Amino acid sequence: MAKRVAVISDTHGYLSEELAHALRGADLIVHAGDICSASDFRTLSGMAPLKLCLGNNDWGYDYGPGVERHIHFLYEGALWQVCHYREKLDMSWGKIAICGHTHKPICELSKSGHLLMNPGSPTYPRTQEGPTMGWIEIEDGKILDAHIQRLEPEDKEERRHFFRR
Repeated sequence: MAKRVAVISDTHGYLSEELAHALRGADLIVHAGDICSASDFRTLSGMAPLKLCLGNNDWGYDYGPGVERHIHFLYEGALWQVCHYREKLDMSWGKIAICGHTHKPICELSKSGHLLMNPGSPTYPRTQEGPTMGWIEIEDGKILDAHIQRLEPEDKEERRHFFRR
């Protein structure tokens, strides 16, 4: 059965109602840094299993073991890497690479099948798209869908699909 992975970054100590609503039903939450809140860490961990890397504004927080500047893990048959900075990702390693920092969404699938995603920011967006997050649907190591979701009041879901298999 396919798993739905919510991808967020740069929440900077604020989880909006729109984001909380959108995260319902996630099988895993991946946060690419600058969570900036131990309380938000606990909240997200209570919603679904959470994978988090440290961002440049997380230096004063201790989120416990397994939360480092660059994390690697196996999930649903695929190797994942998460780092706040895109330039520190090794695109020859693994299947899925997640970054943040710029607050600008990116979703790119290479010809070799590697996915690069920056979900943007649901808190402080730096594009005309407004608040955003990402979704990845994966099963047995195959990426079935990946897209950026714009977050709006009343949960008007606008999706920009980059590919679908």
